[in-house]
Amino acid sequence: MSLQRFSITLLLLLALLSKLNAESKRRDYSHPCMGTVFYISLYSDDEESAQKAVDEAFKRIDAINLVASDYLPQSELSSFNRAPTNEAVPVSEDLFQLFALSQKTASLTKGAFDITAMYSVQLWRRAKRQHKAPTEEQIAHAVAMTDWHALQLDEKHHTATKTKPELLVDLGGIGKGYAANEALLVLKKHDFTKALVAGSGDLAIGDPPPGKTGWDVALRTFEKPEDKDRLMHVTLHNCGCSTSGDLHQFLELGGVRYSHIINPKTGLGLTNHIACTVIASDAAWSDALDTPMCVLGVTEGLRVIDSLPKTSARFVVLQADGTTLSTTSANFPAK
Repeated sequence: MSLQRFSITLLLLLALLSKLNAESKRRDYSHPCMGTVFYISLYSDDEESAQKAVDEAFKRIDAINLVASDYLPQSELSSFNRAPTNEAVPVSEDLFQLFALSQKTASLTKGAFDITAMYSVQLWRRAKRQHKAPTEEQIAHAVAMTDWHALQLDEKHHTATKTKPELLVDLGGIGKGYAANEALLVLKKHDFTKALVAGSGDLAIGDPPPGKTGWDVALRTFEKPEDKDRLMHVTLHNCGCSTSGDLHQFLELGGVRYSHIINPKTGLGLTNHIACTVIASDAAWSDALDTPMCVLGVTEGLRVIDSLPKTSARFVVLQADGTTLSTTSANFPAK
């Protein structure tokens, strides 16, 4: 080999080693928003460029909160909820996409996911604060006010219309996953593809860490009562992963244990104790699916999951004898 070719080869090797080294350092960040804390993990030795990308990603999450929050009176969603009936309201790209994915999920799950179940959500928030169950009349009214068909979207004109008087919309079942996914897209725009964004139980997962086939994700498993601290690990990349369930979040009233997960058709918190992890193409989609899978239950939930490409699920059901049963779709975790 000539000295010139050797020098070129050496330079190429050094450049490759430099690139690998630049990706070898994991950096972790956190940011409170949407009533939880969002976490970002990425790989880079360039602290300044990483911080710039992360700051922009967190700003994107804040912006989505100003669109989708039902707690903020100045949010776009709150403004939409105050809009008159049968008025076509121009909405932002974010709100339209959230509405569109929500309506798609409602259709797919036959109403087990319904963003118009806001009256039921409000009833059970109040029940949790006051530790007092809603009356039968309040529950009946909440169910009567729930109807995802009454939210009409016009893609051409980018408008949304409420066709039912006093209809209210709640995006709590999809907002965090959508925000995590959008934050990951920001990081990718800055060439930080080896990254993960976590918001509560929703993960937006990018390319694998250096030298790995994917990110290690721990899922709590309760095969036996004595195994409460045991974890099931899956290795994931370029997907979304979301978990919903009442194994930890519930309310006991009158000797009945109610989940924080509301069945839109009954207006009640679930009383069958179930959790579901969904792995899908992105975090917005996995977030939209995990809660209605709990509402549908294992058999019907698996039917829906198996009908979707690149989507899988794991159900954990707490049984009457105190033991738990874990059931997964055939392709869990989705590849």
